[in-house]
Amino acid sequence: MNSTPPHTENQPGAQSQSETPQAHPEFGHIRSFVHRRSHITARQQDALDRLLPQWSVPFRASPIDFEQVFGRDAPTVLEIGFGMGETTEKIALARPEDNFLGVEVFNAGVGAMLQRIEDSQLQNLRIIQHDAVEVVRDMIAPDSLAGVHIYFPDPWPKKRHHKRRLIQPPFVQLLASRLKPGGYIHCATDWEHYAHQMLEVLSAEPLLANTCEGFAPRPAFRPLTKFENRGLRLGHGVWDLIFTRKP
Repeated sequence: MNSTPPHTENQPGAQSQSETPQAHPEFGHIRSFVHRRSHITARQQDALDRLLPQWSVPFRASPIDFEQVFGRDAPTVLEIGFGMGETTEKIALARPEDNFLGVEVFNAGVGAMLQRIEDSQLQNLRIIQHDAVEVVRDMIAPDSLAGVHIYFPDPWPKKRHHKRRLIQPPFVQLLASRLKPGGYIHCATDWEHYAHQMLEVLSAEPLLANTCEGFAPRPAFRPLTKFENRGLRLGHGVWDLIFTRKP
């Protein structure tokens, strides 16, 4: 059982509590900040300056053409909040037949991911630096995604902040509508309360079906991060959920 979670790499859509977030009332979600003030290394800044135009997709309020963006026709997986990119890089390397579209708001994380793209010579990964709800709503066409990854989103552990959690019924409904029939949503968290909330919300979405009875075993394609390994050694739990879009 988790009392304090292991430090995780992914903090999608997170805001510091001193900032005043903007709401997406139609999705029950608090808007993340695109350019949050955070520490960034010289190497990350250099990657932003050199590589962002090559590997990023600018936000626009119209659906994007995956074949045009990636230069090929292949299944496309959306990852929301890739943090510093460790997991995303490993999955993209292990699944070269798939396209990966990563959404992240933090400059440091985007810079780190861009450096990983260059170092690993990844060709199947693109980045959108913008609020995830707006990206899914405006840039992803219905019935177009092969999958969605949401790994270790900010748990907002205080009860009064639960409304800021990313996994809320309206947003899950939106995500489900963007999946192709048979496409999947894979979530993971190291906060038990959030895990049960995720299970409740995902189970209540009519377009989705659980692939397991309750929580799922960690699939082989999701690697353990160093922070997750440390947490598991300390006895912290990690919960995976995998739902698919019904035919």
